Amino acid sequence: MMHKETDRGRIREFLDLLGNERYELRKYHKPVLVYKVEDKTVYYSIWEEDLLTRFGLENVDGHDYKEDTIFCPDWVIGIERDELIAELDDDDEDTD
Repeated sequence: MMHKETDRGRIREFLDLLGNERYELRKYHKPVLVYKVEDKTVYYSIWEEDLLTRFGLENVDGHDYKEDTIFCPDWVIGIERDELIAELDDDDEDTD
């Protein structure tokens, strides 16, 4: 199942961590990161929001690039920052 991210800051973070310089976000009026994660690999493309709205996320069946999830932000694999901080805090309490 494909997911989407519309926050420009998160999209920039995603591309920076992957080192993907093939996309120029300034060329997009309203960029949308469309991605899916399978077997520790993320498959992704950047869409214009109006095109994605017109055709629908459920009709996206391809991708432009793929990368290993080890280079992706945690939110891509479903771990939000607050969850990660709580988990790290729990680990600190266990060592006391």
